[in-house]
Amino acid sequence: MNLYKSIGMSVIALLSSMPSFAQQTYEEIEQLTVNEQVTTVITASEPIRFVDISTDKVVGDQPIKNVVRLKPKEAGHADGDILAIVTVVTERYRTQYALIYTTRMKEAVTDKEIQLLEMNAYNNPSVSMSTTEMVRFARQVWNSPALFRNVSTKEHRMTMRLNNIYAVGDYFFIDFSIENRTNIRFDIDEIRVKLADKKLSKATNAQVVELTPALILEQSKTFKKGYRNVIVLKKMTFPNDKILQIEMTEKQISGRNICLRIDYEDVLSADSFNAVLLEEE
Repeated sequence: MNLYKSIGMSVIALLSSMPSFAQQTYEEIEQLTVNEQVTTVITASEPIRFVDISTDKVVGDQPIKNVVRLKPKEAGHADGDILAIVTVVTERYRTQYALIYTTRMKEAVTDKEIQLLEMNAYNNPSVSMSTTEMVRFARQVWNSPALFRNVSTKEHRMTMRLNNIYAVGDYFFIDFSIENRTNIRFDIDEIRVKLADKKLSKATNAQVVELTPALILEQSKTFKKGYRNVIVLKKMTFPNDKILQIEMTEKQISGRNICLRIDYEDVLSADSFNAVLLEEE
């Protein structure tokens, strides 16, 4: 009985010594001093999915995926006034800052990077795979040998070829490459993914559905001889009379374009990631 009592007291002591994140006041969270003449930039380590500013005394926007910009709307506040609480939610964590007004412009925070200790783990129900995980998987696919040999398109002395299709979780990872047999550099305008009719009939309008990739691994905009990329798409099913198209167009007005057409049978043959592919490089 004394042993159970001793263990119980030890557990209580351990729990009481651990920091509690269940409840916090604005005095306990990180405070950022702000001024209406200074833009405060908050940078996250991964894409930001949601931002909440608790009052209308502060305005903000999100110019890129992992950056938030904040600024008080107007002057007239006293030093130390709490203008707002800003909540930043990413794919895997959330954090909060109290925005404290300062009349001294030189004291205002201009650049704030979210630190590890400020990140509270958050299981975002809208995110089944984080961008960090997606990039890691895509990079390993990019480095893997090609398994497909018979899906390709030849146009303008170029060959666009399907290398691999892998499936993991809710996503398809489509690996493709282009061989340019000309001496003219290809300057990429855009890469588009579409679901289109396999056979075009003159009597009916073509039904084309534009798909938005969850990730395009490589962001390079030009290549001379060889190019390879991995596109990540949300898993889908489509009928046999449809094909998946990956189109690449050139920047020039009369520029070249090339399109890879992937049948549903090829999508169905997508391999799942195996243990070897998932090994850390």
